[in-house]
Amino acid sequence: MSASRETRDLVFEIGCEEIPARMLQRALAELPGLAKARLDEARLLVPAATDVRALGTPRRVTLVVRGLPARQPDLHERVVGPPVGAAFGKDGEPTKAALGFAQKNGVDAASLEKAEVPGKKGLYVVATRHVPGRAAFEVLPELLSGLVMAIPWPKAMRWGWSDFNAAFVRPLHWLVALWGDEVVPVRWGAITAGRASRGHRFLSKGVVEIPSAESYVDVLRAAHVIVDPDERKRLVAAELARIEREVGATAIPDPGLLDEVTNLCEYPVGVSGGFDPGFLEVPEEVLVTAMRNHQRYFAMRDGSGKLAPAFVTMSATVVRDTAVVRAGNERVLASRLSDARFFFAEDQKKDLDELRRRLDDVVFQAKLGAARSTGDKVRRIEGIVQALAERVTVDARVATRAATLCKSDLLTGVVGEFPELQGVMGGHYVRKALGRDPAWADVADAVGRAVAEHYLPRGAGAALPETVEGAIVGVADRIDTLVGCFGTGLEPTGSADPYGLRRAANAILAVNLDLGKGGKREALGAGAGWPLSLDMLIEVAAQQFAGKVEITDTDCGELHEFFRGRLRTLLIDEGLGALDVDAALGAGFDDVCDARLRARALAVVPAAAREVFKRIANILDDAAGKGIAISGEVRPALFAEAGNAEHRLWDAFAAVTERLDAAVARQEYRDMFAILVELQPTVAAFFDKGGVMVMDPREDVRENRLSLLQRILAPFAAIADFRVAAGAGGGAS
Repeated sequence: MSASRETRDLVFEIGCEEIPARMLQRALAELPGLAKARLDEARLLVPAATDVRALGTPRRVTLVVRGLPARQPDLHERVVGPPVGAAFGKDGEPTKAALGFAQKNGVDAASLEKAEVPGKKGLYVVATRHVPGRAAFEVLPELLSGLVMAIPWPKAMRWGWSDFNAAFVRPLHWLVALWGDEVVPVRWGAITAGRASRGHRFLSKGVVEIPSAESYVDVLRAAHVIVDPDERKRLVAAELARIEREVGATAIPDPGLLDEVTNLCEYPVGVSGGFDPGFLEVPEEVLVTAMRNHQRYFAMRDGSGKLAPAFVTMSATVVRDTAVVRAGNERVLASRLSDARFFFAEDQKKDLDELRRRLDDVVFQAKLGAARSTGDKVRRIEGIVQALAERVTVDARVATRAATLCKSDLLTGVVGEFPELQGVMGGHYVRKALGRDPAWADVADAVGRAVAEHYLPRGAGAALPETVEGAIVGVADRIDTLVGCFGTGLEPTGSADPYGLRRAANAILAVNLDLGKGGKREALGAGAGWPLSLDMLIEVAAQQFAGKVEITDTDCGELHEFFRGRLRTLLIDEGLGALDVDAALGAGFDDVCDARLRARALAVVPAAAREVFKRIANILDDAAGKGIAISGEVRPALFAEAGNAEHRLWDAFAAVTERLDAAVARQEYRDMFAILVELQPTVAAFFDKGGVMVMDPREDVRENRLSLLQRILAPFAAIADFRVAAGAGGGAS
């Protein structure tokens, strides 16, 4: 292999103070893409041979590139410039445009060529660039130092007293940059890259010399630093399995916590612990949340599936005296659980209706003015639920009571300590409180479940409500938020969505799609009023603000279009084609389940069929734009001679009318689109081979032909807008 074709591995390690686990995970996910883009721009990426990945621990972020070439390839390219007319004056001398173009591309103006360019009319100026490749060592220092600043962090820091003002997530302490066994001279601020990394804080001697890029992972492993996150995750899982065998209990699966713990340590070592079984009188969710969110402990279950008074945590170092570490962990957790047990006991002494009344003093959204409090919001939710209960088969008594109490737990001690348990704790408190009340004891469980479920789904792909009552209260809560925010100008802008309105709209759509026709739990919602009309939801929610906040038709229209965008994204994420989704939504989406069924059915329609029906739609649009009235009545007597294209098209449509009407009545969209495909050749022949001029100068003939096209298009236009089909439209003929 010649020196110019030599490839070696590159390692670039950025050493710093401890990076928060979630920030590290995001950086490791984005770094390979950033590096590939920069290496490609620098002509140092060999797609077939170069592998780019990111490694890291809390104290370092590392780029590893396998097969990095020693040199850039020479660049030979032809660059198109301005038109000849703009590049040269009447005297043939180059203009400022030509001179600037030549200077930009590093060529002499006299070497510019005049040539035709595919896809463009006339002659253009073309420059031929010859740029010799540079050695990787010349290119990498600037590329890698720029990469340090390119890594995106939610928050970054500046430190020190020098004039160097660049920021990073945490103060940098060292850099390692090796191409094979050679140090790449990268500088960032006052730090110069070398081969000196850092081992484990406690289990190594500190500085670790890295002989070569190829030995990087192994050398750090010997220094008790597992720099590969995948390997570290496997070690965490192995430690969990070891503790499970020792304790005789099973760690509750928690992928999110597993990822977080993996990025909290450089050398994971499992340690078990336990707590007083008396704490098990507190709801399981409280105990698990306290262990997970506050201490990063894995909760455990016993052989019967019940929560065990045991936990697993990961130490970041080898434990000399396990008993001491265990005792410390248990002491800290006992304090947390004691607080939780106290709050839970105190909360049960509180009257839920009294808590609901106190919500009048809690601000939900200040911009809502007279309707600003959470108490106001609860009353609006009640009103929306009562209106929906008239349209959906539901236990109105359960749903209304759940709406009344759905936010009472916001003022409880446990939710104050663990905000993520809102709804969950509300369900527990409602069951206990109503269970003691003879008037409500028979539905205590149902009301409690609805309160707990009204927060579902908590995110994309998360669990959905399993009861209609919980679904209705959740929909009412979210549509109230959406209407109120859109009515006061708080809609999302760009990527900013501080009030979670995209998430709220997605949740409403997800619940509708789940319970309505074609959903996973269609049986629960079938014949029960699902899906709920979007226009109806918006209207009912807007009515609750009457007299306090003015919700205009414009506000409602903007929210309706906002739902269109969210539904489009959800359906495409399901795997439906963008054109199919756009065509289906173009014909309406107030019934979101129906829109999904139509988008699914459109998959059977080939491009050729879409094009001819798009042509019909464009002709009819053109006629409407010219003010031409179309009666829709087709009079065969006005057709031209017998057997021509008009007759053939009308006869073909008449032959499928009965089947089409039956498919429309049953909403069998695949059958309808199959009929459309069947008609396509005859429609195409009408336009392309029949010699028929639709916009005939004779008014009665023109109107009759437009009516013919309208009759053919109408059943299909009601379920799909073919004007969004790929390719050029037909226009009027």
